[in-house]
Amino acid sequence: MRRRLINSTLAVVLVVIAVFGVSLVAVETRTISSSAQERVDSEALRLVSIVDSRLIGGEPVNPDILAEQGGAKRYARIGIPGRDAIEIGTRPDGEVIRGTARGERGETVVVEESRSAVTAEVGRTLLIIGAVALLAVVAAVLLAVRQANKLASPLTDLAETAERLGSGDPRPRHKRYGVPELDRVADVLDASAERIARMLTAERRLAADASHQLRTPLTALSMRLEEVSMADDLGTVREEATIALTQVERLTDVVERLLTNARDPRTGSAVAFDLDEVVKQQIEEWRPAYRSAGRAIVHSGKQGMRAVGTPGAVAQVLAALIENSLMHGGGTVALRTRVTGNQSVIEVTDEGPGVPADLGARIFERAVSGRSSTGIGLAVARDLAEADGGRLELLQQQPPVFALFLSREVRSVTAEPQERPVR
Repeated sequence: MRRRLINSTLAVVLVVIAVFGVSLVAVETRTISSSAQERVDSEALRLVSIVDSRLIGGEPVNPDILAEQGGAKRYARIGIPGRDAIEIGTRPDGEVIRGTARGERGETVVVEESRSAVTAEVGRTLLIIGAVALLAVVAAVLLAVRQANKLASPLTDLAETAERLGSGDPRPRHKRYGVPELDRVADVLDASAERIARMLTAERRLAADASHQLRTPLTALSMRLEEVSMADDLGTVREEATIALTQVERLTDVVERLLTNARDPRTGSAVAFDLDEVVKQQIEEWRPAYRSAGRAIVHSGKQGMRAVGTPGAVAQVLAALIENSLMHGGGTVALRTRVTGNQSVIEVTDEGPGVPADLGARIFERAVSGRSSTGIGLAVARDLAEADGGRLELLQQQPPVFALFLSREVRSVTAEPQERPVR
């Protein structure tokens, strides 16, 4: 592209120089020739006027007097009737420019100048015109190179940006070049880079969330299937199979929920549901894992509460909190349900060391973990809670107390159910 821009600019300049240079040379040549002709004609008229004045006054006419009074610089021949011709200067050789004048007494004056002088003057003029044309060509080449670099370098940058996008590096460059058309292309590429970055981030986030959220349910399901394969009693097999099918349905709900949040995190499917059923299901699902770890999981608090939310999402949030206590906590894990205002609250606590002081509110940020974990579980749990209008908070760091707040469905009842511990 640089070569094309330079060649095209140079071609335009050469055409302009050729058109105007030839015309200028022709005009200057004609002007110089006309000026030389006017000079010899003027000198002939001056000499003839001197001769006339001296003849009228009866004064002598000779070459010395005419050369002195006329200031002749060229060859001149004066012809006076009845006298010999008078010559002034040296007659030029070759082609000449001739000027003729006739006086009142019949005398004639012929002035001649060598055409070589005119040719030399034309040559000097051509040399000047050629030098100017050469300077114009050099200036045009420099300007073309500068303009070519100004246009080609941005295109090279844009090509590199497009190549980076194709190779999976969607970082926008935010570089502009002062050329509206190129800046428009840069704007489009930067916007495309930002969109691609958002898409890649969403896909990676979905993959990480799915991997994290499906890991524990799949482990629990595997344990149930192992118990089914080892059970001899048909009733036990049916019970374990029923629980396994429930877990499969929950896995399906988890996948659908993750896909829904990936498309639009604001989309919710909140309904009124029995909070006790979700809590009971989680306790039954996690009890084998806690039993294997030599720990217990218990439930206490208000019973018979109905909350507004997505049962699958609430189950996922509780599963994340329970798993967090299993991995990082210690002792007995307690789930306590209570009411505050128009909200239902589920608290999850354990007897472990709690959340490190340097984490604090950052515990719900992605990739933030107090120990060797992914730091995804609590972040996903918070997103799931907020998608249905709830919220997940860390009420106390040591011992740790996590609380899930959900909108409460208020029902008309004659008596409030009393709190009682459940194991």
